[in-house]
Amino acid sequence: MVSTSKIKSVDFYRKIPRDLTEASLSGAGLSIIAALSMIFLFGMELNDYLTVSTSTSIIVDQSSDGDFLRIDFNLSFPALSCEFASVDVSDVLGTNRLNLTKTVRKYSIDSNLKPTGSEFQSGQISTAIKHDEEVDEEHGEGSVTLNAHNFDRISHQHPILVVNFYAPWCYWSNRLKPSWEKAAKIIRERYDPEIDGRILLGKVDCTEEVELCRRNHIQGYPSIRIFRKGNDVREDHGHHEHESYYGDRDTDSLVKTMDELVAPISLQSQSALDSQPSKVTDDAKRPAPLTGGCRIEGFVRVKKVPGNLIISARSASHSFDASQMNMSHVISHFSFGKKISPRVMSDMKQVLPYLGGSHDRLNGMPYISNPSDSNANVTIEHYLQVVKTEVMTRSYKLVEDYEYTAHSSLAHSLDIPVAKFHFELSPMQVLITEKSKSFSHFITNVCAIIGGVFTVAGILDAVLHNTMRLMKKVELGKNF
Repeated sequence: MVSTSKIKSVDFYRKIPRDLTEASLSGAGLSIIAALSMIFLFGMELNDYLTVSTSTSIIVDQSSDGDFLRIDFNLSFPALSCEFASVDVSDVLGTNRLNLTKTVRKYSIDSNLKPTGSEFQSGQISTAIKHDEEVDEEHGEGSVTLNAHNFDRISHQHPILVVNFYAPWCYWSNRLKPSWEKAAKIIRERYDPEIDGRILLGKVDCTEEVELCRRNHIQGYPSIRIFRKGNDVREDHGHHEHESYYGDRDTDSLVKTMDELVAPISLQSQSALDSQPSKVTDDAKRPAPLTGGCRIEGFVRVKKVPGNLIISARSASHSFDASQMNMSHVISHFSFGKKISPRVMSDMKQVLPYLGGSHDRLNGMPYISNPSDSNANVTIEHYLQVVKTEVMTRSYKLVEDYEYTAHSSLAHSLDIPVAKFHFELSPMQVLITEKSKSFSHFITNVCAIIGGVFTVAGILDAVLHNTMRLMKKVELGKNF
């Protein structure tokens, strides 16, 4: 067996008897300073160990060719009716999708941007509305001309008043005019206003009766509205409840529709409220917008190439007065990519406070344009440059975020004004990787702190002690 004395011979830390050591005031002070220094440096090292560091690199976007980018939006248009509001998407590869409805919702809003009812059901408007093929130049005037002075009076005299809001310059209004007047004459003969009076067809020239058409939120020509007697004027919006007609515009279809509207109304009741619902199909007759504004919200998926998201007034059978179109809007939300949950975003911001700062840069921004003689046909454009950011967490979880810069401008348009969001994705992406220090690295640094401080304190103590001894010898006049 190895003797105890041999084991003791390898002791690196041999002890000096306490009686042979000498304590000094300077040594005590240095010991206290050294201990405090160790505690301070240990705390800093522990904080550094617990803090997650990140590394940032710029790499080429790794998205595959088939990846799509989601765009979420919530836009309020105070002067664009939900009746004609259309969400379109196009890109440089030739994609051109018009009037997206599957993932888009519309709500009529007032001038204060507050909803006035449930979701607006725009339905499917036929792209091939039927008109009379042969135009009868001697159709005569069968409908009643309405204006601001007689509109309310006449609308309360008949259970049903069907009005054609038109513009003389409008191609579709002129296509409708012959069949409308012929249908009006037939209905007048069939339901004599003096004897029967259950229905009357009228017309309003919107170039003459601008305020009347504005009050009824007419933005496309021609617009056929169905007014029902007994629906009182609403106090909060100041107009009658009414419906819009989107069906065929030939004489036979119009007469058939009017007959179906009258059929449920008895000659004695003379009230549209007492009647049973008519059989006119929902595609041909739907509730008219309650107000002249529209809130559009939802999302679309687009290819990761330069493209456009366009909000405009669109119809295959209506005309629009470009000089009166107002595309002013307020952006409540506009973002790219999947929504990051608040919890994940909160965790990310603890590590990267700057992350997400440009995720929704346009939120809450108003863009107002007032059409006038000098400021008409104004298109509002937003140019967005999108950068993808990926964060690789310590648990190897990948979090994607899309941030963008935005530059907006007002430009005069030769066509119908629109609100255009032009987006362009950067070919580069930002990769942020979270890094945490290993425990072995932490222990090594702690040992280095303790050993280093102890050694430096010992050197300082020796220098201080020898200096004081030398000073004492000089004072006593002793020489070495």
